[in-house]
Amino acid sequence: MTTTKKDPILVIIQLTGGNDAINTVIPYGDPLYYDNRPTVGVAKDQVLPINDKFAFNPAMKPLKELYDQGKVAVIQGIGYPNPNRSHFRSMDIWHTCEPDKVGTEGWLGRVIRDIDPRKENVLTGVNFGRGLPRALAVSGVPVASVSILESYGVLNSITDQTERTEALDIFSRMYAPTVGSGMVLDYLVQTGNDVLRGADILKAAPEKYQSSVEYANTSISKNLQGIAKVLTANLGSRIFYTQHGGYDTHANQGPQHPKLWTELSQGIADFYSDLKEHNASDNVVMFVFTEFGRRVHDNGSGTDHGSGGVAFAIGDPVKGGLHGEYPSLAADKLLEGDLHYTVDFRSAHATLVEKWLGLDAAPVVGGNFPQLDFV
Repeated sequence: MTTTKKDPILVIIQLTGGNDAINTVIPYGDPLYYDNRPTVGVAKDQVLPINDKFAFNPAMKPLKELYDQGKVAVIQGIGYPNPNRSHFRSMDIWHTCEPDKVGTEGWLGRVIRDIDPRKENVLTGVNFGRGLPRALAVSGVPVASVSILESYGVLNSITDQTERTEALDIFSRMYAPTVGSGMVLDYLVQTGNDVLRGADILKAAPEKYQSSVEYANTSISKNLQGIAKVLTANLGSRIFYTQHGGYDTHANQGPQHPKLWTELSQGIADFYSDLKEHNASDNVVMFVFTEFGRRVHDNGSGTDHGSGGVAFAIGDPVKGGLHGEYPSLAADKLLEGDLHYTVDFRSAHATLVEKWLGLDAAPVVGGNFPQLDFV
C-alpha cells in the first residue's frame, strides 16, 4: 500500500551563549522592564508589538512576519528547576534532559535510535557545524556531522572502494594506541564506515538542489541552506541540528544582540521560503532554544548569565501565538535577580517527541512532563 503522507522532520537551532530572552520577546508594557534595562532596554517606539504587553525585538522583523501568519509559537519562561548558570553544564542539561546528574545520552540521539532502531539510514540525523552536539550523541547511533556539504566526508576524495577500505583501516589502527582496542576501536571503525557511506549519499544533495532563494552570507544562513539541500533531496533524514553562536552578551549588547537576531531571523525566513518553494514546509518544525536567559537588570553594557528563557517553534504545523506564562519582573518574584522558569524545557521536548514525531516521550526526556499545545 502506498501513502503520500510525509514523515515529520525536526530542525533544531541552538543559540549558543545564553540568548537574552527579555530583549528578544520584550515586556514593553511593563515599566519594570525599563527600570531594569537603563542601558540595553529597547525603546517602545522601536519594538514590534505582539499585543499591548509584549513585543519582538525590532531586529526580528522576518520572524514577526511569520508570527503574524500563525507560523511561530513563542514558548515563554522556559527553563528547569535549580538553574545552572554555567554554559557547559546548562547546555549539557538541555542536551541530555538530566538536570540532577551528568547524562550519558543525548535526547535527540535517543530519538534517532527510536526512529531507526536497525540503523538502516546513516543520515537519519544530520548536524551542520563543527563537532557533534551532545544532544545527538548516543553510543552506536550514526549521525552525520557536516561542516561544508560540498566537501563532506572522511577520505571522500578516494573513489576506489578497496583503496578507501584500506585507508580507513590505516586510519583506525593509527588511533588504536590512543583509544585502545576492542569495543572502542570497533566503534571508531563503524563510525568511519558510516561517515563514508553518508558522504557517498550526501554528494548528490547539492547537485539536485535548485532554489530562487538567495541566502545571506552568514554562518547560520549557510548552515540552514545546507539543511535545505539535504532535506529537499529526500534522503530520509528526520533530525537536523545547527547552531548560531555569540549570544554571551556581557558587554556591548546594544549593537551585538540585534545583529545576531537580524542574521537569525533572516536565515529562518529564507529557510522557510526555500522549503515552501520545494513543497517541503508542511512536515517541518523548527525549534529554537538557548541554554539560559540573562539577568533582569543590565550591567551597564550588557547582561550577565540568568535563567528563565524563551524558545520558539516555527513552521506550517505549528500552532502560533504565545505559550506558557511570561515570568514576573517584580523584585520579590525573582530568583536571585533572575527570572523564574514557568515551563520546564522537558515539556517542550516531550511535545516535539510525542505530538510531532509520534514517539513515546517518557524514555527520551526521562519522565512524564505536561505537554504543550504548540503542535
